[in-house]
Amino acid sequence: MSLPLPLVYLSSFLIVSTLIPLIRHDFWIFRVFEYPRLQKLTLNIGLLMLILCFFFPTELNGQVLTALLFINSCYLIYQIYPFTILGKKQIVQSRKPAGDNNLRMLIANVYQENRQSGDYHKLIQKCDPDVILMVETNKWWQDQMDCISKDYPHQLKAPLENTYGMLLYSRLPLDEGAIHYLVEEDIPSIETAVKLKSGQLVKLYCLHPQPPVPQENPRSTERDKEILMVAEKARSCKLPVIVAGDLNDVAWSYTTELFTKISGLLDPRRGRGFFNSFNAKYFFLRFPLDHIFCSTEFTLSSIKRMDACGSDHFPMCVDLQYDPASEHKNDAPEADQDDKELAKEKINVDTDLS
Repeated sequence: MSLPLPLVYLSSFLIVSTLIPLIRHDFWIFRVFEYPRLQKLTLNIGLLMLILCFFFPTELNGQVLTALLFINSCYLIYQIYPFTILGKKQIVQSRKPAGDNNLRMLIANVYQENRQSGDYHKLIQKCDPDVILMVETNKWWQDQMDCISKDYPHQLKAPLENTYGMLLYSRLPLDEGAIHYLVEEDIPSIETAVKLKSGQLVKLYCLHPQPPVPQENPRSTERDKEILMVAEKARSCKLPVIVAGDLNDVAWSYTTELFTKISGLLDPRRGRGFFNSFNAKYFFLRFPLDHIFCSTEFTLSSIKRMDACGSDHFPMCVDLQYDPASEHKNDAPEADQDDKELAKEKINVDTDLS
């Protein structure tokens, strides 16, 4: 039996969509296909079962295509495996009760046009974070959230109307806090030290670069450069480090993997699940875009995806514990010479000409 043309076209598209991200080009069409890895696997397996059960091919072309679908499924499973509960954990679970060395952080992309600010106040009460990072925040959002200043008096704010505003509220003291514009003059990032209740200082970097999509930026050049610039900062920092924010990149992309290798930071999702934070409105189109990474001095007390509050992103609540005695138990990523050269090339690129 020959395969129906619609199955041939769909099968070919799924295979090509898996191969396209292997082309390391910054243009958006090569980057967006990194996002739906789980969706591609689901469709791939469903299509393979449909062919084997109802349209088993007897012609060589159909058999080759079916074999390629099987190989494609295996490759996607291999890519996804580290983010399942069967994969190896990069950061070990905390064995000590929460105390003065814990830092609980809430990360929320609020969606600038969203007006459900009251839901975020309820979320803050439920999560009870030490530090709150809110992105896509303009002056309206700052006005709505400033009422928490009594409990969160330490603040860094960059409200903007371009959907890249950023608000940081902390009940823990901040030291040498600053708002930077690392790559683009209208895309802020935050760098500060947070003083834990124990007195230990922790360096915190907060990011929200542009995504590589036609309506925002047709290339990932600026996003990749900003992410890797922070990776270099994290690697050279003498304090324990946390990097958090909506990176507009999935946890398994080659840029995020390069970031973890260059920085040496850990991803608490590895071995625990996807924790897909976007898109809250469409079940089948969900990806892990909101991130928190930490250095090897930390263990993980908890990681939770919280209920949506009217935004297209789910908030994330992550509780980390500073525990340098457990450092040797964590699985720190390492960069080889090729990784270092690629990162250097991306950091030094002239974005004005990209």
